[in-house]
Amino acid sequence: MATPSPPRPSFISSLIYRDNRAALEWLQNAFGFDVAGVFTDSKGQIAHAEMSHGNGLVMIGTEYTDWARSPASLGGKNTQRVHVRLESGIDQHCAQARAAGAKIILEPSEQFYGDRTYVAQDPEGHHWTFAQASRNVSVTDMEKARASSSQTACERRKPGPHAHGARGPVSAAGRGFAE
Repeated sequence: MATPSPPRPSFISSLIYRDNRAALEWLQNAFGFDVAGVFTDSKGQIAHAEMSHGNGLVMIGTEYTDWARSPASLGGKNTQRVHVRLESGIDQHCAQARAAGAKIILEPSEQFYGDRTYVAQDPEGHHWTFAQASRNVSVTDMEKARASSSQTACERRKPGPHAHGARGPVSAAGRGFAE
């Protein structure tokens, strides 16, 4: 009888690297991710790899086909950015990433929606946003702060039919709204 697999997140991002073996080591050193699994082929090349942080996973792939490319092979262009939640220590996390060679695109700063965030670029050009909750902010206060600032990255939208999951409504900051 097969052993049941552990539960997996509903979404798992997959990033492509020219050198996925180097990426695994770098992501572990810079961001503190754990290697969750590495599967090699008969030639010892990594066929599939996963890294974890908290309850999240990210797959680390290689340029195995024409449509799978690293930003390093596309002139630095990105089609996604991975957002990682930290429980604490965001400033120290940023310092660790910088010491490992990450290019810090946005220094740690307070956001109008109640998070402290920073954005880092890894050696192959992937952008990573790290966020830590710093204060509770009501939707009304978010809208006021956003309207009075030049920040336009977050848009409040009317909830769709799937806006309420098992945990209830969720804000852009990953927490329940406080009206």
